[in-house]
Amino acid sequence: MATIDVLDSTMYYEEAGNPEGVPFVFLHGNPTSSHLWRGVLPRIEGPARVLAPDLIGMGRSGKPGGEYRFEDHARYLDAWFEALGLDRVVLVGQDWGGALAFDWATRHPERVLGIAFMETILRPMGWDEYSPEGRARFEAIRTPGVGEEMVLERNLFIEDSIGKTMMSSLSEADHAVYAAPYPTPESRLPMLRWARSLPIDGDPADVVAVVERYDAWLAASPEVPKLLLTFDGGPVLMVGPAHIAWCEENVSALETEYCGRAAHLCPEDRPEEIAAAVNSWAKRHDLLG
Repeated sequence: MATIDVLDSTMYYEEAGNPEGVPFVFLHGNPTSSHLWRGVLPRIEGPARVLAPDLIGMGRSGKPGGEYRFEDHARYLDAWFEALGLDRVVLVGQDWGGALAFDWATRHPERVLGIAFMETILRPMGWDEYSPEGRARFEAIRTPGVGEEMVLERNLFIEDSIGKTMMSSLSEADHAVYAAPYPTPESRLPMLRWARSLPIDGDPADVVAVVERYDAWLAASPEVPKLLLTFDGGPVLMVGPAHIAWCEENVSALETEYCGRAAHLCPEDRPEEIAAAVNSWAKRHDLLG
């Protein structure tokens, strides 16, 4: 574990494995941190350098202020890659971590060896593609004043959503780790901004443009192996059969591996299966160097 200066702030990251090995970078989403990968990182095999940062404003990384829009996260993540001198990397992402991985790969295609992803933002969607419950929740979060009360004041994501987006039981100690970065309403802004960044019916336009750009790259990059990890049986899954079919039709060099029953925070539910899938895929494609 370490903290490094990044732009006008700091970013915390976990690190294990061989410092001279191929970097495997694990990226989390909302509302978690590198703690999400605690059951996966120790199980990554071979001479890999395994890293998992906390996104800016989240986990144990700094809170420099600002809007915490997608472009802000991408800018700080870019600076973190540069500060550590990471090149020729394998990216693994969940939720917004997958979107950030796709975006980074799109902008640095010569520096990416492979991408594994799960429960992430695959394409712009319409409100009609959400369940009635999901639509009602996210429409409320996107409503000025209502979203602030839900996420900033009531701390919805930490006190409610985490427990509902995994099938396993979170210990008090692990819940405390996730809650620690968000003691005040002001500190919770990153979680609200992420929830309002989902690209739905063309809004927000800047995120829709990012997703459309990385979708084009995913379709046109057969030289980069890609692994989609799938799950079933859990509530609040983002990637269901229709999304899997879309990936199989639109993502080049794609392999799909089923990893069991899980909910959205799948690394909490299936860390062993996720690690095993990444290990076998990396070996098949000689990604360890």
